Amino acid sequence: MQVPFFRPDISEAAIDDVTATIRSGWLTTGPRVKRFEEEFAAAVGARHAVALNSCTAALHLACVTLGLQEGQGVLIPTMTMAATAEVVRYQGAVPILVDCEPDTMNMDLADAEAKIEALRAGRLPEALDPEMPIVGMIPVHVGGWLMDIEAIEDFAERHGLWVVEDAAHAFPAAWRSTPERPWRRCGGATSAVSCFSFYANKTITTGEGGMATTDDPEVAERIRLLSLHGLSADAWGRFTAKASWDYRIVAPGYKYNLTDIAAAIGLHQLERAESLRQQRQNLAQRYYELLGDLEEGELPPQPDARRLHSWHLFLLRLRLDQLGIDRLEFTTALRDRGVGHSVHWRPLHLHPYWRETFGWRPQDLPTATECWQRIVSLPLFPTMTEAEMDWVVTVIRDLCHQHRRRGVAAERV
Repeated sequence: MQVPFFRPDISEAAIDDVTATIRSGWLTTGPRVKRFEEEFAAAVGARHAVALNSCTAALHLACVTLGLQEGQGVLIPTMTMAATAEVVRYQGAVPILVDCEPDTMNMDLADAEAKIEALRAGRLPEALDPEMPIVGMIPVHVGGWLMDIEAIEDFAERHGLWVVEDAAHAFPAAWRSTPERPWRRCGGATSAVSCFSFYANKTITTGEGGMATTDDPEVAERIRLLSLHGLSADAWGRFTAKASWDYRIVAPGYKYNLTDIAAAIGLHQLERAESLRQQRQNLAQRYYELLGDLEEGELPPQPDARRLHSWHLFLLRLRLDQLGIDRLEFTTALRDRGVGHSVHWRPLHLHPYWRETFGWRPQDLPTATECWQRIVSLPLFPTMTEAEMDWVVTVIRDLCHQHRRRGVAAERV
């Protein structure tokens, strides 16, 4: 059996609406984008939403709008995709890499505190200026497991930082301090700007796309203006029958706008978002049931009454001390037996650019250095069948049994 890492679930209604959009003659940013923004903002409880062509664009424009400047520092988790840190470099600013929690893979706020102290004491790599002003932080909710929102807010307030959420995995997800408190949905006043991804394998998709949400009208307006060349009026406004053709460039902007074709898909995905999340949750629960006793691997923590998990990823961590093969050999065997998978992620400090440019070393971020060698992202998508999951589980168990260290097997006997 061949099981893909993911398979998009696009409804016939969405396909029909894409066709209708094409027939309408309005393909770029237009009425469907506007409606998508309004409905997404309502879904997360934000006052404003701006649709963009990627989460990377949203992160970049958030940094620009919040005034990030050359030579300033931003706390970034090392356990993340390149975009989280790249947008900081776009501004000539410096990512200060922070280690991860061993169970959730999320940014470790205790290590963030330690990194600030180490920077000021000159104990970080020499390329990092001890006098560098630290102005912001970009936490990532890995796999859709929300960090403690109040802990982030407290940390940011104590250090005078703005917060931009990399919420690429976190729709729809929520957090609350106690089971009795109301949910705080990711993107609804949980940071200065929350940035979402609608890439093909995300919890809802537009193929490529993103969204920035905020409660600040000035931030929203600035992001919108910068998303289309800094024009004083967007294309929809300029080309409708009653609008003037004229416009003014008021800032050096970018080409980051979303199309109506993409928004047509997004609107239908948004309608099904909670149903799709529930399907992912059910599949995650089945993984727990079928792999919960696997001694050669650790499953991700199960959400409690304080978290509503989006279940973008299901991360298996191999116990390599109990296996006679490493992660590369394990994943090669998965591939050979038809099981799609991925790895999230090689930590930033282990990539050549960050090592050679800033001098980061494996020992500077020990938890991420160790965890990354063990993690495997298993297939998890709403249309995954029972037979597909059974095959994934069978292959994993077979590999663990086949490559179990002899000493470990003897101890069990």
